[in-house]
Amino acid sequence: MYSAKNNILAFYLLVRSFLKIVDLRSDTVTLPTDEMLEAIRDARLGDDVYGEDPTVNELEELAARRMGKEAALLVTSGTQANLVSVMAQTKRGDEAILEADAHIYHHEVGGISALAGIVPRLVQGHLGALNAEDVEQAIRPKDIHQPETTLVCIEDTHNWAGGTIITPEQIESLSELTASKGLKLYMDGARIFNASVAMRRNVKDFTRHVDSLMFCLSKGLSAPVGSVVVGSPDFIQKARRIRKMLGGGMRQAGIVAAPGIVALEKMVDRLEEDHRNAKILAEGLVKLDGIAIDLGTVQTNIVKFDVSGLPISPDELLSKLWERGVKASGYGGSLMRMVTHRHIGKEDIDYTLSVVEDVVKETQKAKTMKWKGPR
Repeated sequence: MYSAKNNILAFYLLVRSFLKIVDLRSDTVTLPTDEMLEAIRDARLGDDVYGEDPTVNELEELAARRMGKEAALLVTSGTQANLVSVMAQTKRGDEAILEADAHIYHHEVGGISALAGIVPRLVQGHLGALNAEDVEQAIRPKDIHQPETTLVCIEDTHNWAGGTIITPEQIESLSELTASKGLKLYMDGARIFNASVAMRRNVKDFTRHVDSLMFCLSKGLSAPVGSVVVGSPDFIQKARRIRKMLGGGMRQAGIVAAPGIVALEKMVDRLEEDHRNAKILAEGLVKLDGIAIDLGTVQTNIVKFDVSGLPISPDELLSKLWERGVKASGYGGSLMRMVTHRHIGKEDIDYTLSVVEDVVKETQKAKTMKWKGPR
């Protein structure tokens, strides 16, 4: 019996080794390009804590120019970038206004409260975008009993809303308000280049209206690790000190910066392909009985869909898809998410749609067979 089980397991593993895998969980699964790997090997190195790594300095100067800001700082992750940026622009006990479904609030382990001591004030937006009038209503009056509002945070593209774009005009409206109230405006721009490419507008159209922002190198741009914080020299100086406090001071970090330079110089324009594939995916999914999508939210590379119309749970659906080589992720409740990226081609979209269609038909058939009619 034991030998038979081992043989079955071995056969299963052999079959799985030949199974096509389409990983749509996130664009964070992207692997570095050959050019990035070569850049790592050839990178000039120094001690970045002393400011002596030439490759890091080159990346930071490039990032600042691309974003239209004066200075930049390489950090290990988007979460660290957001935390460092919030801490550099607030003091403990302050309040920060965030969109109700902000990544900073939902997916960063409560760091702005636990580590920065900031009280989050949530304001519901539309497709992730905050309305300036709603933000104005949320700003605390000067009162000894209340925390002081000092920062407004936006997110572009907005992950939870489905990769939706906050337009330059919407950002400008918020900027006018925050400037008039003496507040700082910060952008979690993890996927800001997706917004820029999708709207065919220079990224500076988005960034010129915020005091500071961060963007990720390790998502659609395909670098293996890292994010960059940009803003004024004073802000970056504070952020650098806080990065060190959080254990983010890196030494020969040129091996991280080198692929980041390639990402910025070579990987931005190709994001348009990811957006096209996301639209094809969404248009195919919405045709399937039991799956609902607001196609208006499919603006970049994220496809968010509702499977409450299916007779199985999202977890069951995820499991069935994975058995057939398609990886997706749950989004809470009956929602699921698929994200396109550099490793996903048109043939992968076609394969995914065929797999999802088969699973949906199987579940619908199973539901019908269970119902035998009135007795």
